[in-house]
Amino acid sequence: MVSVTGYLITNRERNKSPLPPQAEWAWWYQYYFSTERGLLGLQANAHDLARLIWKFNSPTWDFDDATFDRTAAAFDNPDYVSIVIHNYRWRLGLAEGDPRYDRLENRLAAGPVIGVPTVTLDGERDPFTPAGDGSSYRDKFSGPYAHRTLKNIGHNVPQEAPEAFAEAVVEADGLGHR
Repeated sequence: MVSVTGYLITNRERNKSPLPPQAEWAWWYQYYFSTERGLLGLQANAHDLARLIWKFNSPTWDFDDATFDRTAAAFDNPDYVSIVIHNYRWRLGLAEGDPRYDRLENRLAAGPVIGVPTVTLDGERDPFTPAGDGSSYRDKFSGPYAHRTLKNIGHNVPQEAPEAFAEAVVEADGLGHR
């Protein structure tokens, strides 16, 4: 497995606790989307909002219009806005999940240890995950493990650093054969 930003499983109960101010500030759009104004803003400005979030989350990534436009085509899906809004509201406990998945959500919220060979990747410039050596979540991986922090990379590791991401996939596969 290759895991970007370490051990990233949403825990709604833990999400009730405040983060340090700078981390809260980085999630500005999560709070925006929890309001009716945010819903209307996303409906009216999906492309502009996404471009702004891409620039904020990955400040050193100099993506071109063609790269953005390939992803932005997904915004034309008629369910895009409702899915995005529900996701962010659900994370904050402002919307219910699908009860069919409650059992799985509870298992995930317990923070299970992952036993498969894993490489974790952090972007040094990711506003959500403090760059480091992976030690803050190392105990969540019990199998063969490696960690990489990628210099001058933000939140979108697979697109910002595709070569490093591909190398991590090959490395994770190799960890399983030791």
